[in-house]
Amino acid sequence: MRNLLVILLCFLPIICFSQTPAEKYPVDSASVEHPGVPKGEILKFTFADSKIFPGTWREYMVYVPAQYDPAKPACVFVDQDGIQFKSPTVFDNLIHSKEMPVTIGVYITPGRVLAKDTTALDRYNRSLEFDGLGDAYARFVLDELLPDVEKHKTTNGRAIVLSHNGNDRMIAGTSSGAIAAFTAAWERPDAFSRVMSGIGTYVSLRGGDRYPGLIRKYEPKPIRIFLQDGSHDLNIYGGDWFYANQMMERAFTFAGYEVNHAWGEGAHSGAQSTALFADAMRWLWKDYPAPVKAGKSKNAMLGEILIDREGWEKVSGDYGLLSEFKADREGEICLRDIKTNKWYTIDHDNRIKVERHPKPKVLKSDASPHGMKSLVVVAFNKDAEIDYYKYPFSGNDLVNNNFMYLTGTTGSVDGGKILMFKDYSKKLVVDRGLNHPYGLALTPDHSQLYVTESNTHWIWIYNINADGTLSNKQRYGWLHSPDTTDNAQPRGIKVDRDGRVYVATALGIQVLDQVGRVNAILPLPFGAGPAIDLCFGGKDFNELFVITRDKIYRRKLNVHGMNDFDPPVKPAKPHL
Repeated sequence: MRNLLVILLCFLPIICFSQTPAEKYPVDSASVEHPGVPKGEILKFTFADSKIFPGTWREYMVYVPAQYDPAKPACVFVDQDGIQFKSPTVFDNLIHSKEMPVTIGVYITPGRVLAKDTTALDRYNRSLEFDGLGDAYARFVLDELLPDVEKHKTTNGRAIVLSHNGNDRMIAGTSSGAIAAFTAAWERPDAFSRVMSGIGTYVSLRGGDRYPGLIRKYEPKPIRIFLQDGSHDLNIYGGDWFYANQMMERAFTFAGYEVNHAWGEGAHSGAQSTALFADAMRWLWKDYPAPVKAGKSKNAMLGEILIDREGWEKVSGDYGLLSEFKADREGEICLRDIKTNKWYTIDHDNRIKVERHPKPKVLKSDASPHGMKSLVVVAFNKDAEIDYYKYPFSGNDLVNNNFMYLTGTTGSVDGGKILMFKDYSKKLVVDRGLNHPYGLALTPDHSQLYVTESNTHWIWIYNINADGTLSNKQRYGWLHSPDTTDNAQPRGIKVDRDGRVYVATALGIQVLDQVGRVNAILPLPFGAGPAIDLCFGGKDFNELFVITRDKIYRRKLNVHGMNDFDPPVKPAKPHL
């Protein structure tokens, strides 16, 4: 037995070695220094003034190529975890051979909150900054770190001037730095259009495992990405790295992105990504300065509802706090600015007119247009004439289908309730207990009522009984939430004539099928803020209007919105 044990111990190194093959890759000529190739310089700085990650201290390095002329803003390469991939040498060679543009490299190390003395441990921010979803790291790079870079000069006195054009910027990283790089581009495709990802951590550490599903659902973004991983990468509590990277590649391909990949047999190391880095740079910078464009997704719902080259259009005007957002029977939009108490009409030509008093278009209001202090709910009567009804309560949203339903305003006596008015005279509480109910919408056949629960990620559904009461209450529609909040913040809700459900959320417009599944997500332009309400307008009700706190957007779609005043329509049976 002892001899057998000795034999097994002798073979153990061979067995272990066979589990993780030695990584040997061809050396690209651009990864080697060559005589006569101008060599850039590397500068080293520290940064300890972050408001986004308060208290952190970090080092960062800046590579400036010899060919850089401050008269022309340079392209930008941002790398996490410091200098990797032998990138300064690669850049020297590829810039010299004109295979990539003149590019300044910025190499960022993760932040640390330094301990007060040697008896305590520093706080290490790497996972917080890199692994999480959301825009915090992108904001840190764009609003804090890169402006700090531009405060410095090269050793020969050249000012560092970086391009602010997203088509001129690339971001890269390995492991957690790779998901940080992709997240920055995902959140800000206007700022980063090219991504290099090595052994990316797209697993369940801080939500990265959600990306493959989100990529398939979102309207495609103008991002070109190179993925690398090895079959012996980590397979631990957070997930299987190699499988996760393959899931990402398949999602990008499905969603129409420009994606390239290199799969090897390596472990969780930068060996393969370093070996192929020069070739990845050639591919990522191909056809420059032609812009990276968004592709065409295979997502069926996106294909059904979107029109090529019809994006979001900002409706001009300066607003304070927008509310009371509805369309009339002609498809013109009426809304109110709460801060100024002005009513606006948006016509079919995108012209905005200030109304002295609201025309017979408004379906809800929490203030009287005639100066009364008590609440007035405005609704069409049976003759399509406007009626004003004075009630001692306030509401968030209203639908009118012979019975008038309204969600009670949080903080009022009717907060958390769904109210129904029979013949516009008798108030009846038809449901209570939801966590801040907000938006209301009828199904196209008018047989059911959707209600958004604005402090959660749920849409509730009810059957409408013959007497207007509600039954068969179910938590029906599931929504995606941003990483920075505990809920999706669903508010306004509308349906189209085919039964799709459109919800204004913190991520933009989430579109669900009839059985409550989010199939598509339409993000609003950068800087818009969370979507608050939405409605269909235009002559054919094929334009989606969306309001944020102080902005209005419109977008033409290949659908027709359903309104309360439309006759019921029975949509086709959904795919189950």
